[in-house]
Amino acid sequence: MKPTGRHLHRSERKSWLGCTLAPLVDTARNCIPPTRDKVRQARMESGQIAGVYAEVSGFPTPVSAHIKVEELPEFRVFQSVGKWSQSDLVRGSGLHYSQQWTLIADNNNHKTVRTVLPAGPCTSVSGELLRAFSPVQGSKAVIREAGNQQLLEIWDGHGLRKCLNLTALKIHGKVYDDAQFGSLSWSDCESRLLYVAEKSRNSSASGESGCRKDRNVYCEDWGEALTSKSVPVVCVVDLHSGAVGVLQGVPADVSPGQALWAPGGQSVFFVGWYHEPFRLGLKFCSNRKSSLFEVDMEGHCERLSGENLSVSCPRLSPDGSTLVFLQGRVFGPHHQCLSLQQLDLKTRKTSALIDVVNRPQAGEFAGVYEALPSCCWSADSQRVVFSSACRNWKDLFIVDRRSKKVSSLSHNLSGASRDCGSWKLLTVQRDLMVVCCSSPNTPPTLRVGFLPEKSEAVTWQTLQQPAMTFDFSWTSLDIKPPPEEDNTHYSGLDFGSVVVKPSHPLCDSRIPLVVFIHGGPHSQFPAEWNSTTAGLVKLGCAVLMVNYRGSTGFGQDSIQSLIGNVGSQDVKDVQRAVLAVLRSDETLDSKRIAVIGGSHGGFLCCHLVGQYPDFYKACAARNPVINAATLLGTSDIVDWRYTSAGFQFSYDSVPTAEVLAALLEKSPITHAVQIKAAVLLMLGGKDRRVSPHQGLELYKVLKSRASPVRLLWFPEDGHSLSRLDTQADCFINTALWLQQHL
Repeated sequence: MKPTGRHLHRSERKSWLGCTLAPLVDTARNCIPPTRDKVRQARMESGQIAGVYAEVSGFPTPVSAHIKVEELPEFRVFQSVGKWSQSDLVRGSGLHYSQQWTLIADNNNHKTVRTVLPAGPCTSVSGELLRAFSPVQGSKAVIREAGNQQLLEIWDGHGLRKCLNLTALKIHGKVYDDAQFGSLSWSDCESRLLYVAEKSRNSSASGESGCRKDRNVYCEDWGEALTSKSVPVVCVVDLHSGAVGVLQGVPADVSPGQALWAPGGQSVFFVGWYHEPFRLGLKFCSNRKSSLFEVDMEGHCERLSGENLSVSCPRLSPDGSTLVFLQGRVFGPHHQCLSLQQLDLKTRKTSALIDVVNRPQAGEFAGVYEALPSCCWSADSQRVVFSSACRNWKDLFIVDRRSKKVSSLSHNLSGASRDCGSWKLLTVQRDLMVVCCSSPNTPPTLRVGFLPEKSEAVTWQTLQQPAMTFDFSWTSLDIKPPPEEDNTHYSGLDFGSVVVKPSHPLCDSRIPLVVFIHGGPHSQFPAEWNSTTAGLVKLGCAVLMVNYRGSTGFGQDSIQSLIGNVGSQDVKDVQRAVLAVLRSDETLDSKRIAVIGGSHGGFLCCHLVGQYPDFYKACAARNPVINAATLLGTSDIVDWRYTSAGFQFSYDSVPTAEVLAALLEKSPITHAVQIKAAVLLMLGGKDRRVSPHQGLELYKVLKSRASPVRLLWFPEDGHSLSRLDTQADCFINTALWLQQHL
């Protein structure tokens, strides 16, 4: 049975006028019949909130880039084509568009951009699922969705050269366009393409009766956000004949993805995830058993990586001699510090280029935590460029294969000269890097720069100035736990946080504080643009984003320290960060503090209002873990449920009284009767990671005690609550909830 708590329905969000939000405001006032003046005031307030959200969520974000180079006698011309995503609140959906910049560099000083010509017009690329440019001619391959059809298009300088209706061919199911499995790769000779798609279920050797017998057989999938992915296959297209075929030879116990052509185009590299005895969720989980394989056109397959490891992101060097890839451990933390491995394709020997960083020192490189972009090599095949979490930041790094030295390309790691909090590499081609930069007060923008020689600094050129910079102040804080909160097995660890607040408060009184907690738990809040944070600050709040011990960017020891300590160490870290910022900033109001977060962040929100019932006034939690014991059998990542409580997982694990008792003891539900804060719950009806019945458990406990609680149910959403209208609903309802109770 679904709760009947009223939320802002999608049909009511077609217009962003204040009158649309009037029903929502009534329920936000606990359904007390308001006076006419109060209704008018509430409508004005809700209209303001909607306007703020429309402003902060509407900035475009660059998602990928490609560089084309033309050599001329006196200079070189670089064309940088960026792909952007943008929220369109009128349509209620996301848009994608491309934009091109032309850069001119001197041949005798090829490390400096001499001129940047005005940007070209923005061109919609909506419907594009995947795109890839051929290595020599620069032709563009596109997998496009058109209605119920998926098309493969080949474009060159003379327009559309070829178009195949992949759906009508019925060779396979839907093409994968996700970051986990998806790929689109040209062969060296540009006569063949490969991509990954769902295996066709149309063919059956048992005939009609067999199909009828099997049509209700359970089909495993790869979990949250990958529910339509079950049995992937690598598909090869002959562009001369138009023939499409499924590559044979992939081991039966693995699911292939992230495929790319080997040098010469006679074989294919791919990552294979082992799916026996059953599939576990892959989203946000870098700890799944997988291997790097090579399979040739005759179906002969060879495993290239070690056993019982997790691998991802194979990237081939420009000279075709070396393949780099990320490698981690199986099980344990769902995400972890990874090593960067290099495979010599001639000798077939693998060695570590960057090892796992256990305990980085202040100002040092903290390890690899992010996926590699598709193009990450220097032109001479001797250096690899990547971006990764580093304490409260996201930085840009380069590693030299000869010395194995890692250097920062964005700024000094000590924090000096930071004009941007976050640097994300989109591509590097012919030694020209394209990066996305942002800060808590500055929306994303593009910068370009050439790879430097030796220890020289990069000369960065901004392609597009940010649309605006907000009048926010922000700072990064490092926090040391007191001795009584130190982890005895991983002693001496610290953690961090980012504080964002209005430079000029809306009124003379002290500023209310919203504590924003990231999920994961093994993820990070870098000092980058975040529309939720920006919206709340623009509405007059200060926002504290906490990177508690267990967050990425602080070394593997920090990640490991949280295992078995969820619900205690992370809770104390957040509370310690709040107390630290209150002591350091007298403009904050210690009587008006709220806490918000999703997933593990929601778990911590509910712990905090239960363990510190007189400290927090309001809470807004998205898909929170409430009772880890009852979640054990319903989550797509059951291994993490065991690991988080400090237990070893194996596929044949069966819950014991000890396990269930430990999971219950670490859960917010055990503190629910102490909650005094007003609690807003936002749940996705199709959440495979954290069942929505988790939030319902807390809802019923609070309702039975007449505690202020409100529940929003989004029946078509999953764990991330990522639908555009859902994001807007969540922000507006959260802002109104905080406004009411702070």
